[in-house]
Amino acid sequence: MLDIFRIDRLFFTFWGYPMSHIEFWATMTGAVAVWLSVRENVWSWVIGLTNVLLAFGLFYQIQLYPDMFLQVFFFVTNILGFWYWKFPKNEEKNKNNELIISKLNPRNFLIYSLLALLFTGLFGTFSQHLHQIFPRLFSLPSAFPFVDSFTTIMSIYATFLLMRKKVEAWWIWLAVDILSTYMYYIKEVKLYAFLYFIFCLIAAQGAWSWTKQYQQQKKLTHS
Repeated sequence: MLDIFRIDRLFFTFWGYPMSHIEFWATMTGAVAVWLSVRENVWSWVIGLTNVLLAFGLFYQIQLYPDMFLQVFFFVTNILGFWYWKFPKNEEKNKNNELIISKLNPRNFLIYSLLALLFTGLFGTFSQHLHQIFPRLFSLPSAFPFVDSFTTIMSIYATFLLMRKKVEAWWIWLAVDILSTYMYYIKEVKLYAFLYFIFCLIAAQGAWSWTKQYQQQKKLTHS
């Protein structure tokens, strides 16, 4: 049964591109989860759990190890995100008993961003030597150790912000999605690359939509 999740297990061919089961279903579940996030639908976190499991196996097989490790984090945060959105604190609720959209103050945004860049450098250095440290587990070197580490660390950063419905989450996701589109295209998982191109558009829409809602909430608060 697990053989179906091998990257070389063909599902169908589209315009000469061989599509594996794992790439197809990882793409579909990822697309649905992100689309639901923009719409503030709490079930995005539930669909996200399936996507995490599929993506873990996919990234291991194409040597994107930082992305693979990231899925362990995503598994936990999908559970926490569902809880935060479904059961917000009283002071964080809107009239529909949902978590309200908010923003970080500039000082905290700067501090968190600098820390994320620092961890990117550290994780990139670790990933660069992963095949030497654990040769039995990782027979091939990491494909893009620093770019992959940047998207990994920034995805963690963006996920924490998304869990708390911070507007800045979508701007960070936009940067992550642009770089991820490039990486996946080079690694020949082209449907997944196309998915992240769509994510770029969704992230831009999310940034615009959440900013607009945040401004409307501020007007109602001050009126």
